[in-house]
Amino acid sequence: MRILALVAVLVAANLLNNWLAPGAYVLTCVTATAALILIARWDGLTPADLGLDAAALRRGLRWAPALAAAVLVVFVIALAVPLTRDAFRDARAAGLSTEQLLWQVLVRVPFGTVLLEETAFRGVLWSMLSRRHGTTWATTMSSLLFGLWHLLPSRGLNRSNAATEAAFGTDSTAVPLTVTATIAATAVAGAVLCELRRRSGSLLAPAALHWSVNGFGYVLAWAGARWWLEG
Repeated sequence: MRILALVAVLVAANLLNNWLAPGAYVLTCVTATAALILIARWDGLTPADLGLDAAALRRGLRWAPALAAAVLVVFVIALAVPLTRDAFRDARAAGLSTEQLLWQVLVRVPFGTVLLEETAFRGVLWSMLSRRHGTTWATTMSSLLFGLWHLLPSRGLNRSNAATEAAFGTDSTAVPLTVTATIAATAVAGAVLCELRRRSGSLLAPAALHWSVNGFGYVLAWAGARWWLEG
């Protein structure tokens, strides 16, 4: 019953964010996160279970700088290599003003995307499933649902990202292929984040990695469109 309630909250948030009320993205994410925390309390989960007690947060703070630095190094190398440079040719970031970029990186990503997705998939859902069925089952199911979570937002990816367009094209088969590949890739990413959550014992560690990937991705795509990636 409680897991079904959690899934219902996520379905509602996904529809609101990607279809019914995309302009209220951050508000929807914060509200859904609060609902998930209430479900966690209903299920008897403690802050320690969620990786959010004081000790867990201290552990996460030790992981966060190294994770952010690793992501930045990988991204800078990818931007410098012609074979992977097209991944940063992204219309969603290129068209942003400076103010819009700061909103994305400092507000929308951390208090929208990362807050909800980490609380949901590596926090409440993972903890509920882990307690009932063990960590392997929890990681598998959480990662699968994390992949499906990206079904709606992936529909236009082949039109906004140059690397995705090059890989899948723009014909009638492009959208199904892009969606399938995105679901698979984000499910794998979800498994990595779940394992990071397990190893660190802190929800802050996967949250730091998640923000780094999204935040640095926006910044480098935005900057690249202006200074390095013309033509």
